[in-house]
Amino acid sequence: MNRKHTLLLLAALAPAQALATNGYFSHGYGTINQGMAGAGTALSQDSIAAATNPAGMAFIGDRADIGAELFSPRREYSVEGGGAQGFYLMPGNRESGNEAFMIPSAGYNRQVTERQTLGVSIFANGGMNTEYSGRDGGTFGAGEAGVNLEQLFIAPTWTWKLNEDHAFGISPVIAYQRFSAEGLDSFGELGFSSDPGALSNNGTDDAWGYGFQLGWQGQLTDELRGGLSWRKVLKMEEFDDYRGLFAEQGDFDIPQMFQGGLAWSGIQDHWLLLDVQHIRYSEINSVGNPFDPATRLGDKDGSGFGWDDMTVVKLGWQWRQDEQQTWRAGVSYGEQPIPDSEVLFNILAPGVQQWHITGGFTRQIADGLELSGMAFYSPEETVRGENPMGPGQQIELSMHQVGAAVSLGWRF
Repeated sequence: MNRKHTLLLLAALAPAQALATNGYFSHGYGTINQGMAGAGTALSQDSIAAATNPAGMAFIGDRADIGAELFSPRREYSVEGGGAQGFYLMPGNRESGNEAFMIPSAGYNRQVTERQTLGVSIFANGGMNTEYSGRDGGTFGAGEAGVNLEQLFIAPTWTWKLNEDHAFGISPVIAYQRFSAEGLDSFGELGFSSDPGALSNNGTDDAWGYGFQLGWQGQLTDELRGGLSWRKVLKMEEFDDYRGLFAEQGDFDIPQMFQGGLAWSGIQDHWLLLDVQHIRYSEINSVGNPFDPATRLGDKDGSGFGWDDMTVVKLGWQWRQDEQQTWRAGVSYGEQPIPDSEVLFNILAPGVQQWHITGGFTRQIADGLELSGMAFYSPEETVRGENPMGPGQQIELSMHQVGAAVSLGWRF
């Protein structure tokens, strides 16, 4: 397949646009996993499992899955106060446009020997998107403002069973991302960018990258399963068209992630799941560096979004009502990564969500064929702080989200 065909395939699979959930990571991957608030490091049930734990592919058998999520975030910001000396925003309230996004996923797994499987999982991250109108000069005095970040992952996966109860898995991860920004030229005019020509309104730039994810999953007792997974930093090509925006001349690597989980089946036909996920946003300069008016955007130590690391606790429940019907529910919480000192730049990326409440089901609709569904609600969260370039001005970010997904799974 040549590069042109590859890009066409990715364009079809990647989300049209995407939005922040746990920072800019999705609250879960695959309809089944999302129905339990993303819990599933210790219990894998479909061929999207490698996104959570590669080792889980060892326990799902011969299977293929395809699904899509409809995601609706509502984000806005408000500004109070102002002044004469400084970079002050227009007081008032602005809501972002674009309130519906489609996010696909797909997977395939095959048992190649008694102890080994080969498969592939294709999935998307939560990403970032904002689109504010240009009224009254726009958010930053340069017309319509916003960003769009999309990330797609292809994870071919190999697993090996030590015995019937324990398996290890590895996924070499191929990552593709694309980004655009508009309405930020004022920062360049103020001398706040190392390359004002590569700061804003340069269309969509894309980048490829790579890394890997490792995992273990196994049966600890008759009623208790465990799982561990780690994904290293995914090293990405620079966004050259935005080297005057992101620290390290356009660098935007994808942070490392740790996950651990337990799954307990001590009640007949029920599973109770507990997962803990840790995302190291602070290690990526373009994301973790604080916004500092004394530095320039694009420099090695230039300003970023100032995000803290994020730890998310996920609780999931599953009930197999009968051979045809399974029900799920879940809740997750993670303290949002944006300090109140970082509200100015995070108007572009208001990843303030903390709670996710989910429900889901699977219905056997034919021999070997199942339909799964999921819905979630993330209640409104806000962060309020002072404009670091406009003393005395207060900025408040807020967002809430709803979403639903469906998928088909084939066992063969």
